[in-house]
Amino acid sequence: MNDSRQEGELMPNDVSRRQFLNRSAGLSLGAMALELLEQSAPGGEVLGPGLAGLPHHKPKVKNVIFLTQSGGPSQIELFDYKPGLKNWAGKELPASVRQGQRLTTMTANQKQLIMPSRTRFQQYGESGATIGEWLPHHSKVVDDLCFIKSMVTDQINHAPAMTKFLTGHQIPGRPSLGAWTSYGLGSENRNLPDYVVLISRMKRPSDQPLYDHYWGSGFLPSRYQGVKLRNAKEPVLYLRDPDGLPRNVRRDMLDGIAELNQMRFQQTGDPEIETRIRQYEMAWRMQSSIPELADLSDEPASTFRMYGLDSRRPGSYAANCVQARRLIERGGRFVQLFHPDWDHHSRLNSWCVARCRDTDQASAALVTDLRQRGLLDETLVVWGGEFGRGVAGQGKWDSPEGGRDHHPRCFTMWMAGGGIKPGMTHGGTDEFSYNAVENPVHVRDLHATILHLLGIDHERFTHRFQGLDFRLTGVEPSHVVQDILA
Repeated sequence: MNDSRQEGELMPNDVSRRQFLNRSAGLSLGAMALELLEQSAPGGEVLGPGLAGLPHHKPKVKNVIFLTQSGGPSQIELFDYKPGLKNWAGKELPASVRQGQRLTTMTANQKQLIMPSRTRFQQYGESGATIGEWLPHHSKVVDDLCFIKSMVTDQINHAPAMTKFLTGHQIPGRPSLGAWTSYGLGSENRNLPDYVVLISRMKRPSDQPLYDHYWGSGFLPSRYQGVKLRNAKEPVLYLRDPDGLPRNVRRDMLDGIAELNQMRFQQTGDPEIETRIRQYEMAWRMQSSIPELADLSDEPASTFRMYGLDSRRPGSYAANCVQARRLIERGGRFVQLFHPDWDHHSRLNSWCVARCRDTDQASAALVTDLRQRGLLDETLVVWGGEFGRGVAGQGKWDSPEGGRDHHPRCFTMWMAGGGIKPGMTHGGTDEFSYNAVENPVHVRDLHATILHLLGIDHERFTHRFQGLDFRLTGVEPSHVVQDILA
């Protein structure tokens, strides 16, 4: 092979033993092993800040906060204003609208009688966006938001739909969006995980499961999976050293383990050994970074007023929104919040209102807080669930006990932050909020757009597994939603 380098010239991935030792002076053996791994990863992969060659183009944002509303929020009550539905109250949904769509077993054997929206709507802001009365705080930030009212997906039940929503495929085993982002871009703060997951601590027990594969790494190395912080006094278990164990003893123990792991890694090249070395070092660093992150005592009273009284309750959605902002301030790459129990097959008037009260003020406050701190321009905030709700009432349409069934053919999400046009609405639905009829946006398109904003071309961002080059957006047609980009 012809090598055009001058004598003594180093290519970007070349590191001499002297350079390595000089740069690693003062580091522990574990950190040195990690440093070495980052410079000599198998297959040319760079395991430090991210993959070599990324980003593909100049990114519009540096990080993402994904506010995942698990269960399917009702677009008909919250965002998609359809005043004409009151003229159809109690009438059967026309077959020309339903178009033979399959229903869940919960409503397949009942008549599809139309239930108008249970809320009043009003226009807000210069953009004139319509917001249902159950989200009063959203009305204050509509000019920062971009609503996508024509979202569509393929799955009609929760687990496959959420799996599709977050991994691009309805069957578990694929990497999540956050894991792909961690794999491609890494993090700016080596003392914190690239990808952090925060799950709301509900005031009552939730019967809606949140599976680990929603934030899993799939076939990517396990170091890219989301790190779930506990919604308890200790966000991460086993970070504290036992009483009486000096820090230097713990450090010596980790160095010894790292040396053994490094010897084994050199023999086998097993990427899970590399993950183990990283996780031990990350845990060591998190012993100081996580307690500092979780300690909100340095937040002024104005923060808790902005996010609402529930933000003082550890593990609440509001407290997790504050934590998300703190993570972004510290260089976190991808923060995902999960708030369950949006699945309102009955008692829509009470249960959906309760979920809005949980999340409305804090979601709006997060956008405001990021803007005031100058972080919104470099942060993408995404709000949404795996699908929407159907226009037909489940149970008696005119009863307070009535609810709505799952609906994948149209639902609403919103985005805010760098690279997104604020104060706009994209796409539209028919008069029944049943079909996306204007600029449909598939979940694949959402993924392609988020990656694009991070500087990644979704068609070129692949990982070889079992002889195939996999990508988040799969092989079906998908595109970046250019109309919403600033």
